[in-house]
Amino acid sequence: MIGVGILQPVAVLAAWTMVMWWWMYGVRVPAMGKLEMSTEEQSHLTGAKLDELLPPAIQWKAHNYNHLHEAPTVFYAIAMLLAIIGAGDGLSAQLGWAYVTLRIVHSLIQVTVNKVMLRFAVFALSSLVLMALVILALVNIF
Repeated sequence: MIGVGILQPVAVLAAWTMVMWWWMYGVRVPAMGKLEMSTEEQSHLTGAKLDELLPPAIQWKAHNYNHLHEAPTVFYAIAMLLAIIGAGDGLSAQLGWAYVTLRIVHSLIQVTVNKVMLRFAVFALSSLVLMALVILALVNIF
């Protein structure tokens, strides 16, 4: 199939999001079980309150999982558009792989050491790659 090379990084980012889901629940559920409150009390907790109650390293996974549903949604849409119009190979696919690699690196930084400035630098770079993909889509569709 022509123009669908960008769908490989799409599948990898979706799979990575599921890895983060497992990692998040793998650490968060046991931590929630250690809280000295009933499940009824826990059911009324907000995200902000969880940030107060759970160790930061536990919450980093949840925050990253949420982040994987923000800017990457633009990537998914643009990647699908590029694939549909047959422009998802070559530079588009290479940029797709760059974006996904940077998002995985961003995740690993956030969920392990959470060095904010390093994380921000990787995020900013991934955003520039995403902007390049948007420009490619615009050039190809118009």
